[in-house]
Amino acid sequence: MLLTVISCLCIVPAVLSSDECSPGVMARREKVVVPQGSSLTLSCVVKHCGKNWTGNWMLENSHHEKLIESSDRYYLTNETLSANETKLFLNFRRVNQSDEGSYGCKIIWGTGHISQGHLTLVNITAAVPAGRNLLHRFLICGGVFLCLTVVLGLACCQCSRIKHQHLPGTKSTLTHKPREQPRLAPTPLPRRPIPKKRSTSPCKAPAQSERRAEVVYADISQGSLKQLGATREPAQSTVYSSVRFS
Repeated sequence: MLLTVISCLCIVPAVLSSDECSPGVMARREKVVVPQGSSLTLSCVVKHCGKNWTGNWMLENSHHEKLIESSDRYYLTNETLSANETKLFLNFRRVNQSDEGSYGCKIIWGTGHISQGHLTLVNITAAVPAGRNLLHRFLICGGVFLCLTVVLGLACCQCSRIKHQHLPGTKSTLTHKPREQPRLAPTPLPRRPIPKKRSTSPCKAPAQSERRAEVVYADISQGSLKQLGATREPAQSTVYSSVRFS
């Protein structure tokens, strides 16, 4: 029984202490690469639990270790996240090669205790020429515009092809028909002249009728008639006989 009471007395303070706020510095260990002449912002979160504290930024490199104060190259700001937490910022106006190194938050508590978070390694690279950067942007924009133009052109061609497939009569209605030329009547073949018959010629018929209507008068003498009768021989007579057998 006595041991149970003692164990309960030991567990209760531990549970109460776990619910209490524990101060500290929260920061990530990372590496940042930035070109020379660019701006940069680093941050860390301080969990102070409402206690007195003082926050600073520290630089460590192969040459020295120093605290950073606000100047024409850096400026320090902070933001209150809650009653127990505050976020610190280190802002670089323009970085150069001398700013290369490891940066971290350094907190001095009211009791004199010092806390430090994880460091962020900053590497400075050569500056990118402005003309080169502008050229890259121009090439990127031109490539995007060209791709969009090609895609839109292919889409329009595909849509028109699908419409023509679904509507086969559309092409005939939209196309202009050639103007029909007036049809000319066929020229008749030349007729051959029909030869006129002499017997049926209308021109000669009246001549024959006129010739028939003519009256010819002749003067015949008696002597000429005698001569004509003398020259003619008498016609031989034909004798018919019948033969009868008994």
